[in-house]
Amino acid sequence: MSKTVSYGTAFDTLKPEAFASVLRLVDGPLGLTWQHSSITADYLGEFYALRAAAEGLEYNMVRHSIVYLVNELLENALKFRAPGDIEIATALADGGFEIVVSNVITTATAEKFGVLLAEITSRDPGELLIERIEANAADENSSGSGLGLLTLMNDYGARLGWRFEEQAGSELTRLQNYAALDLRA
Repeated sequence: MSKTVSYGTAFDTLKPEAFASVLRLVDGPLGLTWQHSSITADYLGEFYALRAAAEGLEYNMVRHSIVYLVNELLENALKFRAPGDIEIATALADGGFEIVVSNVITTATAEKFGVLLAEITSRDPGELLIERIEANAADENSSGSGLGLLTLMNDYGARLGWRFEEQAGSELTRLQNYAALDLRA
């Protein structure tokens, strides 16, 4: 039996009535690189901004917000993943954008990330963001851990959630990172 732990916003699935897509970045012979993050973010930003503009939302704001969100989540998935594919499920409905990025990480990475998430989800993101920025300025060796997630929460109003599911009989954990943005602002 596998153990499941969640942090942040609860989520089950993307809205079924949404304008949606699912992409899979396949971990093949060439490997997945940082370039995949920016290319994928730009593609999804354009794809959904065009649809959102047709529904009366502001194209540039929607595109920028989606690109930033997708890029941040994918960079984290690429940086901390164990070998394997990354799945990106996205949806646009009712003036909002949702994304679930799913990949496999080591159980040791999951434990470290869980400690960070426990802090991020229990404190005011604006205060914590300022603390982390000040820590980075004072100490060049500071990791700045969580700055991107805190920026998403504080500056973009993103609702974030994470679900960790340990894979029975292995040292791997499936991580699902959920995020939602209100694009009507």
